[in-house]
Amino acid sequence: MNLIAAAIAIGLAALGAGIGNGLIVSRTVEGVARQPELRSTLQTIMFIGVALVEALPIIGVVIAFIVLGK
Repeated sequence: MNLIAAAIAIGLAALGAGIGNGLIVSRTVEGVARQPELRSTLQTIMFIGVALVEALPIIGVVIAFIVLGK
């Protein structure tokens, strides 16, 4: 049962991160298309957002290891 819980935790974390990254990048492309002069600012904000979203799968892996360790 612990293996299933760990697999679900990692899978949902990866799914959430994929959806989040897709939304962030698509909105950044829309913003650059509307105001090309703000490309560098929007790109910086996008990278910060992507880094924060990528923390989710890392937390999911940590939770999976905790579940497997008990």
